[in-house]
Amino acid sequence: MTDYIAQTILKTGAWSNASDSCLLSYEDRFLRRKVLTTVKGTSFLVDLAHTTSLDHGDAFSVSDGQVIAVVAAAEPLLQITGDLVQLAWHIGNRHTPCQIESDRLLIQNDAVIGHMLEHLGATVTQIDAPFTPEGGAYGHGRTHSHEHGATAHDH
Repeated sequence: MTDYIAQTILKTGAWSNASDSCLLSYEDRFLRRKVLTTVKGTSFLVDLAHTTSLDHGDAFSVSDGQVIAVVAAAEPLLQITGDLVQLAWHIGNRHTPCQIESDRLLIQNDAVIGHMLEHLGATVTQIDAPFTPEGGAYGHGRTHSHEHGATAHDH
């Protein structure tokens, strides 16, 4: 396994002087227990109390005193331009994670959603970029399930 263990997350702005970094996709930044490898090749075990959604700029506090920065890795995305308000509504209506910028929307590469958005007048372009979508209306970030009224279910 590894001799290094990270059980604490340091939020953006609460740390300085990282000795290394981990490039993690959006999906890989949602974790509880996993062995990760840094850019410099060091492996360490992340062993958190709860499944956690990490943000670009957070860091791991490792058992040997190291601070390892979390960096959002480039990944295949769809860049959406057009009537952003209308398009964002349709994306949100499908519970699709979305990164909202002033001149574009970014979503994970999904051919079905991309095709739907093109039919709504969007220009859809495949790109590779870091993905840091909005956290959600209630500040909970993401989970494996969500609730509608009194019933929780997975999708």
